[in-house]
Amino acid sequence: MTTNRVAIAATLSLGLLSACRKPLSNAEAARQVFGSGMQWVDLTHPFSSQTIYWPTAKPFSLEVVASGMTPGGYYYAANNFSAAEHGGTHLDAPIHFAEGHHAVDAIPVRQLVGPVAVVDVRDSAGWNPDYLVSVRDLQRWESGYGRLEDGVIVLIRTGWAQYWGERRRYLGTPKTGAAAVAELHFPGLDPEAAEWLVRERHISAVGLDTPSIDRGRSTDFRSHRVLFAADIPAFENLASLDALPHIGAYVIALPMMIGGGSGAPLRIVAAIPR
Repeated sequence: MTTNRVAIAATLSLGLLSACRKPLSNAEAARQVFGSGMQWVDLTHPFSSQTIYWPTAKPFSLEVVASGMTPGGYYYAANNFSAAEHGGTHLDAPIHFAEGHHAVDAIPVRQLVGPVAVVDVRDSAGWNPDYLVSVRDLQRWESGYGRLEDGVIVLIRTGWAQYWGERRRYLGTPKTGAAAVAELHFPGLDPEAAEWLVRERHISAVGLDTPSIDRGRSTDFRSHRVLFAADIPAFENLASLDALPHIGAYVIALPMMIGGGSGAPLRIVAAIPR
């Protein structure tokens, strides 16, 4: 791990730089994290009535409870919302496809924060809606940037986020309901690559900018099953991965803390040293 990445990791998670002999004060730690030396990138799509959900999932709904001036002379706003666990930018917990494994509230926080490896497959996936991100893609990344470090979060940039908001293009179909599932087309992670990550590397999590870790044509969701059996969570429908370097960023991915949840809405951000 480079000095910058050690500094980011230590500052964000512990409030100190591992390269220093004494801990930073709270003010010094805040300057390291939030000062001009750090660029922050939001990797989250907003939730609204336009948010894309799996064809069989309940979409996001916002009900306005109050919005306006009160008899007391002050402004007040409040809403109710409802939605499926899996939609928009969200986390898949291992229990989603692996009985007895981590639910949302049981995933260790250390797996949700950490250094990032951004694997860019846009040249292959950008024109192929059925592309599978392969072991070769991962090894090609390693040939340029070194072995995937223990505890790294692997984010896969397919370029599919450019179609966000265009349901037909993003999912492969504008339809909803069970019949639409057979018409899904978007890139995903090859199950062989998922097995390689579990068997040969020690990563914390995997994410990508498509609706699912498995490609749209998958019927057995094997990549989900392989990763989740190893308690490796997944982040789906990510935004703005094109703003991240291949190496050197640090991610904080905190889902809604749903007790026993199989998934949850996710706010995920990245910090990049300038």
